[in-house]
Amino acid sequence: MNPADENCPFTAAPADAGRRGFVTGTAAAMLAAVSPPAPAADGLVANSVAEASDVRIPMAGGFAEAAFFHPAKGAWPGVLLWTDAYGLRPATREMGRRLAAQGYAVLVPNPFYRVADLSALGTLTNLSFQNEQERARLMQLMGSVKPAGTAEQDAQAYLAFLSSQPAVRSSARMGVQGYCMGGALALRTGASAPERIGAIATFHGGGLVTDKPESPHLLAPHLKAQLYIAIAGNDDADDPQAKGALRKAFADAGLASEVEVYAGAQHGWCMPDLGPRYAHADAERAWSRLLALYQRALV
Repeated sequence: MNPADENCPFTAAPADAGRRGFVTGTAAAMLAAVSPPAPAADGLVANSVAEASDVRIPMAGGFAEAAFFHPAKGAWPGVLLWTDAYGLRPATREMGRRLAAQGYAVLVPNPFYRVADLSALGTLTNLSFQNEQERARLMQLMGSVKPAGTAEQDAQAYLAFLSSQPAVRSSARMGVQGYCMGGALALRTGASAPERIGAIATFHGGGLVTDKPESPHLLAPHLKAQLYIAIAGNDDADDPQAKGALRKAFADAGLASEVEVYAGAQHGWCMPDLGPRYAHADAERAWSRLLALYQRALV
């Protein structure tokens, strides 16, 4: 997907207003929908209310801020959640909390820690790719996780953090999920820790198939995970060959996988703070597919 496209969801969303109590109207609706958790709807037995904490994870170049969610008691499979370009904010925090309430220990990091901590990020609500200065700001943030080896290095630190937590079950494989730019990061995480990652899910992932030798789909031979790849209808229309390339790559690698196009959904449909792009019914269907994947694979 071309980030300069006016349909790209890199144009209006909060970065992290969670500490200031800011929640958009759609994010507030999500909060109402998932608190308390509804185990019947998700098909899993919910645990006690998830514990939440803001943490600082040692990295090669300093510290990365992250939100960590887990059930109040016990040890559970670990999950790394790579955000979209709007980063750690109320909507992604609530995703982490909701998943934790279903029996997972979930880490949601600030992927842009190299160039901005959460206090420096402020709000991205009004940034637009149509404004040259604002575009440069967003490109700087996204560019900080693009250099070769960056995602892999970060993933190793995040997975090490999860592995060190009493709330994480050491015997279970971990899951990784990514949204938009996080989709490629999720695949790179799986390839960097194949023995540890048992499930990979991407939702409206960007740049999963390119003509470059470092294209994420070419990492399939290095994966040992089960996969679920959910593609937005408009992304499929822009690049109809991508789904076939993904299916072939996973099949050739002998991986259990499903690549599904959400025909009526727009890029960003899973994020409740992206206004009209958010599609509640499709987002809930995607969520149920994620939970089913984790149930099967994170053992």
